[in-house]
Amino acid sequence: MTAPVALDTSPASGGQDACASALRTIETEAAGLAILKAALGNGLGEPFARAVATIAAARGRVIVTGVGKSGHVGAKIAATFASTGTPASFVHATEASHGDLGMITDNDVVLALSWSGETQELAATIAYTRRFKVPLVAITSRAESALGTAADIVLALPKVEEACPHGLAPTTSTILQMATGDALAIALLEARGFTAQDFKVYHPGGRLGASLLHARDVMHGGEKLPLATPATTMRDAIVLITQKGFGVLGIIDEAERLVGIITDGDLRRHLSHDFLDKTAGDVMTRAPKTIPGDMLLASAMEFLNRTSITAVFVVEDGRPVGIIHLHDLLRHGVA
Repeated sequence: MTAPVALDTSPASGGQDACASALRTIETEAAGLAILKAALGNGLGEPFARAVATIAAARGRVIVTGVGKSGHVGAKIAATFASTGTPASFVHATEASHGDLGMITDNDVVLALSWSGETQELAATIAYTRRFKVPLVAITSRAESALGTAADIVLALPKVEEACPHGLAPTTSTILQMATGDALAIALLEARGFTAQDFKVYHPGGRLGASLLHARDVMHGGEKLPLATPATTMRDAIVLITQKGFGVLGIIDEAERLVGIITDGDLRRHLSHDFLDKTAGDVMTRAPKTIPGDMLLASAMEFLNRTSITAVFVVEDGRPVGIIHLHDLLRHGVA
């Protein structure tokens, strides 16, 4: 067993060797992706389109399979499919020959990953798909391999330089496999018309789930809305701003349409000896920024950041139905 080697990351070296290595790795992998991009415009695009059409037409699931690093990439691809509207499962090629082939039906499509195309553990799965006429899509670098010649559709990835200096550890090759899987998933997402609302169904938890809620899901409404009329004196307006606790006051007209807003900045700009005798109409900023109730919280957060405001009214047909504060978004994990 090789003894571990201590890397020199002292201030004197500045970690220059490690950074140089990282740059070489990223440059090599980026070059590989550029070659893949070129291949899609020169031969690979046709089988790619057929793969998308075959998967989209399947009545069952995409069964992704592979071993080793290809297996790890395959598991991620299956998860990406499943989360973007394409039902998918990962079946380990070794486990397949020990009973898991029963998970594959003739309604499914098998997506098999093997860089060499000669992975022995895939033999049972390949034979099974041929026997039961299950469509087989291969992602490999060798179209003439056992996997490539058996497959109905071959996504023959270009041969690229591995970032590993010995050319042994799968690095650039796994990046290309991952990118191809992502490209399939997104092409299918777009073909199915998969929306952000559909995405929410599969991602209800965590920050992503919170980002996919709508403004109306978290807004404060009813009696909590800080509203007044243009005739309200600033003496009363300040009381309302303090009571409601949002730091703003919406001004509505006779038809209950939002016509203005009073913020801390407005208070400072109009401060004078007769300030308390002024009306809300004198002080308010007209045409305030608003958002619709169906705006996603992720978009609402971007809106608040872009406009440098901390609270915004939610309106329908020009009438305020709610208010959202930056703190509401933070409490829901949208940040």
